[in-house]
Amino acid sequence: MTDGESAPTDAIGFLTVVEHDEQGLIGAYLILNSSGRPLEFHCTAPVKPTRTQQILFGPTLDSYLIGEQIGQTLLASASAQPLALCTDVERGLLVREYTTLPLALVIPPAAPSSPEAVAPADQTWRMDVSHGSSTPLSVFEVGRNRLAVPGGRTEDQELLAARLQGVLALDLCEPFGRIRDAIAEANHSVRT
Repeated sequence: MTDGESAPTDAIGFLTVVEHDEQGLIGAYLILNSSGRPLEFHCTAPVKPTRTQQILFGPTLDSYLIGEQIGQTLLASASAQPLALCTDVERGLLVREYTTLPLALVIPPAAPSSPEAVAPADQTWRMDVSHGSSTPLSVFEVGRNRLAVPGGRTEDQELLAARLQGVLALDLCEPFGRIRDAIAEANHSVRT
């Protein structure tokens, strides 16, 4: 950064969790500026719960692994503070308990022949969480992107709509492909 430049204030964080049968869960966090260029990338080592952990944590295991162990660790490792966080996996919304940043699930565009293609933007989805309860997801649009937040997080919906106005041209699904490719490349490099 040169003397005349300031730290970006329009960064967006993209957090995902990839599940491998043998390795377990791998979390990754990519922070992009409004032009879509990477500012930071962080990745966890694989996390695989033992059978004892599965038994003892029961239905709270995902919240512990994804929210606390993976998500909280990734967010703490970043030096840039994005305006908002996006995830592409519903379980990624569990990270919201560990951050003050608004977090949204990015919904991929529906196929033209899919009934979801004509579903209204304010439809409600259901997310199963620990202890068998469910939280409805409120779906909304920002530019060409479809997002969802847990129904009880209407303040996140408003913050996301306001904070993402500067990046309306970005496809918020695309960075998750980059993240998965980077994880695959890292795994390939380790094996060779």
